[in-house]
Amino acid sequence: MKQLKAKDIMNREVLAVKSDWSLERLSEFLVGHAISGVPVMTGNGRLVGVVSLRDIITHESMGSEGLPINEPHDFYLNALESPHAGEEIATFTIKRESLVTVGDIMTPRVFQVAEETTIQEVAETMIKSRIHRVFVTRGEKMVGVIATPEILEVLRSL
Repeated sequence: MKQLKAKDIMNREVLAVKSDWSLERLSEFLVGHAISGVPVMTGNGRLVGVVSLRDIITHESMGSEGLPINEPHDFYLNALESPHAGEEIATFTIKRESLVTVGDIMTPRVFQVAEETTIQEVAETMIKSRIHRVFVTRGEKMVGVIATPEILEVLRSL
């Protein structure tokens, strides 16, 4: 069996987002394309980060001070004089438009491999780094992505 390289199994159709996108736009993009993560590119095509559904979930579950958003602020629980029960106050939330962008929540560390990298090296990078995707590059240009499903397809065909 020939030694498989990154270029042999990479997905050449790489979707990307921009760092100034809103989280709502990012969420719609990921769900619409049925993907869990995507590279973040600058306007001139430079790879600056990666963002995933996990980043959105982590951000959305944390408040500005690291508290879950769904928990009401102490003001609502203690300072309001109201005939409402504590359970009713606890469910009170204020929806506000998020000013957070992809650039605010993305991971700036990007794992890249060259096209000639062996599949074993790609898998080793993914395992050691505990990541689900690596980006395949030719020089400075991103030419593909290898995610967990591509690695599993190789294993299935053995």
